[in-house]
Amino acid sequence: MFEKHILKFALLAPALIGLYAPSHAESLVVDLADTVPAVEQVKEGLFPEEACEELRKNGFKCMGFKPAVRFSIPNAHFQLGSAELPAELKKQLDVFAQVLSNRPSDSPPIVVTGHADASGDASLNQVLSSERAKAVKTYLTQKGVSPSLLRVEGKGADKLADVNNPFAPANRRVEISRQ
Repeated sequence: MFEKHILKFALLAPALIGLYAPSHAESLVVDLADTVPAVEQVKEGLFPEEACEELRKNGFKCMGFKPAVRFSIPNAHFQLGSAELPAELKKQLDVFAQVLSNRPSDSPPIVVTGHADASGDASLNQVLSSERAKAVKTYLTQKGVSPSLLRVEGKGADKLADVNNPFAPANRRVEISRQ
C-alpha cells in the first residue's frame, strides 16, 4: 500500500510543482546575442502551439508543446543612453517582421519590452527603456506588422540581465515575447 502512494506521488509531483512554480516565461529566454534567428525559430518560439495544429492537420496526435519563449535582443545594439536601432538589430527584427506581418488579427499579442542598465537616473532609464520598445514597434510596423498586435513596455533597470554588474551593456536590450 505504501508503495502505491509513493508511486502516485512520484507521478503527480512534477504536475504539482508545475502548478506552484514560477511562470515558465521567466526562465525560457532565448538570448539572440548577435545572431540573426531563422524564421522557423522565431515562429516556433512565439507560437509553439501551431506545431500541434500542424500535426493534427496531418493526422497525427499532439502530445503537448513547449511554452512560448522570450527573445532577448541585447547589449551590443543599443548605445548608452540611446534608443536608436543600429543596422545589426534591424537585421534581427526583419525576421520577427516576417513572422508577425502575416498574423491574423486574433493572434495573441506580442510584447516588446525595453530595458536599460543602471547608469543614470531611474526615471530617465524608465523613459529610455520605453523609447527602445517604441522604436522596435515603429520599425516592425513599418515592415508590415499590425500595430494592434504589438504592446510596448519599459522596465527601466528593474529586470537586469546581468545582476552582478548593473552597468553592464548586457542590460541595455529589448525582449520580444507573447503576452
